[in-house]
Amino acid sequence: MVELKPSHHAEQMDSIYRWTRHIYDVSRKFYLFGRDSLLRDLNAPQGSTVLEIGCGTARNLVKLSAMRPDLKLLGLDASAQMLETASKKLADPALRERITLRQGLAEELDLPLMFGVSGPLPRVFFSYSLTMIPPWKGALDAALRVVPVGGEIHIVDFWDQGSWPGPTRWALRRWLKLFTVEFRPELMAYLESLAREGKIELHVKSIFGRYAFSARVVRRV
Repeated sequence: MVELKPSHHAEQMDSIYRWTRHIYDVSRKFYLFGRDSLLRDLNAPQGSTVLEIGCGTARNLVKLSAMRPDLKLLGLDASAQMLETASKKLADPALRERITLRQGLAEELDLPLMFGVSGPLPRVFFSYSLTMIPPWKGALDAALRVVPVGGEIHIVDFWDQGSWPGPTRWALRRWLKLFTVEFRPELMAYLESLAREGKIELHVKSIFGRYAFSARVVRRV
């Protein structure tokens, strides 16, 4: 696993997940909804390469590899602690052959430097990671640069809980903030602006009354 230069964000993620990474997969299945649907909906071309930005413990990549053993999978994460846990899941030589993990910042995505891959990639996905990335716009723009015209970025993440009672919404957001998860209304606004400009085609689905959203972003130019 190649480690890139340290950063405040990487150090913050390591601090948060130094211990909780050991129970991350067990606990997150109770509130990170829509992850498996995203994997099923990727519809990546046969034998292609897929990148997850913010791969964490590699839960999604291992699951996707079982679903689509023909794919080459790349995982990028800021936290060395999370990637240490992720690496332990790749004990099977077949998984190590199909999944490559690297440490780095999403907004600094560089396929040749980080993965030795020139690109472009037909599919990139974010699974509950954009709300944890302070320069989320930089992360999205970096992803758009590595997908070709017609390529897709898939996103599942927390939304505004618009149909929830105010006190419940407040309590959820306060709890999520402990893990540096920030609801960003400007994220959806940015995607919608790109769609209006004809740069992307945007398809959004609500999950549990806008608890979360699932988006398919198709690059058009």
